[in-house]
Amino acid sequence: MFDKNYRPIHKNIWKGRIDSESNFDAFRWHQWVEIIDLRKKDLSYYKGKLGFAFIGFCCDEGIKRNKGRGGAINGPISIRKELANLPCCFIREVKLFDAGNIICENCTLEESQSLLSKAVAKILDLNLFPIVLGGGHEVAFGHYNGILDYIKRKEHEPNIGIINFDAHFDIRPYPNGGSSGTMFRQIADQCKKEKLDYAYFCLGIQKHSNTIDLFKTADRLGVQYVLAKDIISQDDFSILEKLDNFIKLRDYIYITICSDVFSSAFAPGVSATQPLGLDPERVLKFLKYILRSNKVISFDIAEVSPRFDQDNTTANLAATLIFSVVNTLSKMNNLGI
Repeated sequence: MFDKNYRPIHKNIWKGRIDSESNFDAFRWHQWVEIIDLRKKDLSYYKGKLGFAFIGFCCDEGIKRNKGRGGAINGPISIRKELANLPCCFIREVKLFDAGNIICENCTLEESQSLLSKAVAKILDLNLFPIVLGGGHEVAFGHYNGILDYIKRKEHEPNIGIINFDAHFDIRPYPNGGSSGTMFRQIADQCKKEKLDYAYFCLGIQKHSNTIDLFKTADRLGVQYVLAKDIISQDDFSILEKLDNFIKLRDYIYITICSDVFSSAFAPGVSATQPLGLDPERVLKFLKYILRSNKVISFDIAEVSPRFDQDNTTANLAATLIFSVVNTLSKMNNLGI
């Protein structure tokens, strides 16, 4: 199932401050994370109350195809380093696992996305919540297909809603193959072919970053979106109402965040910086609200590029968002502190 382009993570990646080796209340994530190898056949279904599995997508081939600035290939390691020192704000019944990396090396982008799809489906089969660390935003195509494959084995008509925080629609045509700017167009075409409902909601769209044709394409495909300027100027209630109307029609929600949705003051380490991007505090409010719907099946964050980062600011932001995902879901299950 997995080939040389899947690699388990080395435990020494997870290291940091140790305040206590016995008091769980003083533990940090690097003390609690367990390494798993998805190639092993003896991996058992997780029977605990709540488990999360990190999987890295070490690839920025889609960014390069999209004529963007490469560097996100090293995002997963950078994010893990920031995750390592986070405090365990949950009880022992919450488990953290690291399922390794998908490496885009001596293979095509499409092969990497296919391998990620298998990894995500495997993680879900193990009864774990996938948290995918990008990598370019082309991660979304493989991630979505992993969710889809998993649900297909359970239900005849998967009803998945995609909520994307992004400055770009990423619905460009792809006559020469997919990229980091085409994933949600590829998913739309796939849904049409398989006669599935295409449900895509994008928050943070920048008018100066998308052509008129892309806005017309979004309307034609039935994409729902909120402009960044409207998020900044409107009250939270109006945005939450739109999210409610979208979520209530879906059985499952997949959340994906492109780091370029944030202002470059908060996320300088991305392929395409946004000087007028969103404030993370607002995004956190919406993220937690979506998670509390109890429909979120998986999460990823993309385009953290250490090459352009300053003092690990962008990787730290990604880690903070992941911290919120874990804590919000833990509290929902009465496992948070």
